[in-house]
Amino acid sequence: MPLPTPLLHPPFNTVRLSHTVFDITDLAASRAFWADTLGLHVTAETEGCLYLRAMEERGHHCVVLREAKEARANHLAFKVWEEADLDRAAETLAAMGRPVEWVERPFQGRTLASADPHGTPIEFYARMDRLPTIHQKYALYRGVKPLRIDHFNCFSPNVDESVAFWTALGFRTTEYTEDAATKKLWAAWMHRKGGVHDIAFTNGLGPRLHHTAFWVPTPLNIIDLLDLMSTTGYVANIERGPGRHGISNAFFLYILDPDGHRIEIYCSDYQTVDPDHEPIHWDLKDPQRQTLWGAPAPRSWFEHGSLFSGITPRDPDLKAEPIVAP
Repeated sequence: MPLPTPLLHPPFNTVRLSHTVFDITDLAASRAFWADTLGLHVTAETEGCLYLRAMEERGHHCVVLREAKEARANHLAFKVWEEADLDRAAETLAAMGRPVEWVERPFQGRTLASADPHGTPIEFYARMDRLPTIHQKYALYRGVKPLRIDHFNCFSPNVDESVAFWTALGFRTTEYTEDAATKKLWAAWMHRKGGVHDIAFTNGLGPRLHHTAFWVPTPLNIIDLLDLMSTTGYVANIERGPGRHGISNAFFLYILDPDGHRIEIYCSDYQTVDPDHEPIHWDLKDPQRQTLWGAPAPRSWFEHGSLFSGITPRDPDLKAEPIVAP
């Protein structure tokens, strides 16, 4: 199936991804991992809730951790250009038959809550509290020295449908994996901010969140994090890597937080700002698509993901299988 034509003048202007809200079961354990080990900076702490940002970010938070009885991914948030884009987004999503609700969120302005066609909870806002810059306060850097949130990756039960929806919102596909037998999409990477992706979709039981990724300065930061995790009780939380992806060209590491939420530590992808940037095609059976070099992905990487709150995932329509490590 051919990719949808990119929509260069979408009905509303999404600038980039913004943040993830996670339900976690032990706030102290999560703080020890996300702040003390990974190195995200705590910007606020309220009863049962922790807000964090990465070192280059001026917005109040890129991760929200909320204590709950069960670990879940709560929603994925995106920033739009201006307040008028929120009204245009509400009109667009309602016309597409998607739910529309105005909600209140701490530290940010008017917020629109909706969901994609498979139920993935998404939110849009235009204004978030701005904080003083800390990117040159090097005494605050710790852990992997995360600079910014980079992307979300979600399991989708039908990647073609996911790509069609997000294309209609102005997201552009940079790379994709196609099943040769059916010509269906097995995975796709889509962006707004000019990198390889703000959001990606992988065929599987979904919707579920596969991972949230953070950009770091160099591959050496990833090696430093591995040394730190292996000597502070987190060696079992290292799932995959380090290595380099074929798709995106990224140097990567995948780890799990104390509740099993997957995090990718990520650097070295490429620029995609040209409006006529052509998507790169990968065959599902090409072993270099997922691992240009490094150990093959373990089965858990294809099967484990974070459930979204209140959403029951379903089996994928496409039954194709990638290459899996023994």
